[in-house]
Amino acid sequence: MSQLLSLLDAHQRGAAVGLFSVCCSHATVLRAALQVAKTHDTLLLVEATSNQVDQFGGYTGMTPAQFFSYVHGLAAEAGLPAERLLLGGDHLGPNAWQGLPAAEAMAHADTLIHAYVSAGFHKIHLDCSMACADDPPRLSDAVVAERSARLARVAEAAAAQAGLPAPVYVIGTEVPVPGGEASLGGGVAVTQPAAAEQTLQVHAQAFAAQGLQEAWERVIAMVVQPGVDFDHSQVQQYQPAAAAELSRLVVQQTLRPGLVFEAHSTDYQTEASLGALVRDHFAILKVGPAATFALREALFALSHIEAELLPAARRAGLIEVLEAAMLAQPRHWQKHYAGTPAQQRLLRRYAFSDRCRYYWGEPAVQAAVDRLMANLDAVELPLPLLSQFLPEQARAVLEGRLAPRAQALVEHKVAGLLAGYARACGG
Repeated sequence: MSQLLSLLDAHQRGAAVGLFSVCCSHATVLRAALQVAKTHDTLLLVEATSNQVDQFGGYTGMTPAQFFSYVHGLAAEAGLPAERLLLGGDHLGPNAWQGLPAAEAMAHADTLIHAYVSAGFHKIHLDCSMACADDPPRLSDAVVAERSARLARVAEAAAAQAGLPAPVYVIGTEVPVPGGEASLGGGVAVTQPAAAEQTLQVHAQAFAAQGLQEAWERVIAMVVQPGVDFDHSQVQQYQPAAAAELSRLVVQQTLRPGLVFEAHSTDYQTEASLGALVRDHFAILKVGPAATFALREALFALSHIEAELLPAARRAGLIEVLEAAMLAQPRHWQKHYAGTPAQQRLLRRYAFSDRCRYYWGEPAVQAAVDRLMANLDAVELPLPLLSQFLPEQARAVLEGRLAPRAQALVEHKVAGLLAGYARACGG
């Protein structure tokens, strides 16, 4: 926690530093992130989202306490000191229970927040921007702020009860759709400075009304839209000029001195764009689908190498197994991917929105990954094949920086993506 606050203080003093947040539960992605943190000597922020991890297990099957232990176990294996690992909770609120009346959904959100903070999560994104079953279609900023302050009060009590340091908070009402847009269409608009100021004002009032002045001093960031997002096949890159007025608000506003902006959906931004975001006070960069997209690219590449080296009867057939799992359980992609069957097939496999990420834990898919790794580790991987399907990794092998082992190749691919975030954040 102290390292996070020191980093944000350095940013406020003019240093071009920031922090990237890895929003993913996949062990290979997390191992890659841990290696990047070690290599670049940075703090690592890992966040679980409210649909991944909750008091009922979420889609990962893990409670907050279990996820906390899981990530810290991976960090211990990787040799990253515990003081350089920070866990956060993303979109914590009634998100998973929007189909229920607000009173019932918020009761679940209270339990969710208590479970996260009690487990040791210190960075808490309070997200009550979504309407519940008996709410109007669009909530007012005042209602969002009041519900967020309510959850902050629960968090404060949970930390005190557990004897843990008080958490830091992220607020914001203009929260991008998790996992990218269905379609960028004409693009996403930058948050208006007046709207951002209004959000700060109503949250300051809501925190004060619930006697949370000390907690308000620990609101470190606000989620805004700097004009970056992606859909299934397009990426809207950051345009500094379009966000200049919003960027200036950080140093001009007085309601919460020291505040920075948090940018969601920064996946697939160029490294130059990421660096410009940090420079312009969007100092916390969230990445999730791009990391599992890189994971999927690496595993598919290995599958193609396997097809060149082994007879069909011995192959893992990962691509086909994954496709079968997605067809058998379409709930994670069906509402997101429109079009003809052929178009949906391409989106299932290759879309930037990467709905594949929900299926890597399926037993049949995991078994296929394990078999793929075992198959390739039992043979010599020819450098020309690596060059064809994993050219960056082939170069690292050729230069003696990487062992030609399946797991090492995958982690190197994911780490290459995350290293761009580390460099953009000053690492």
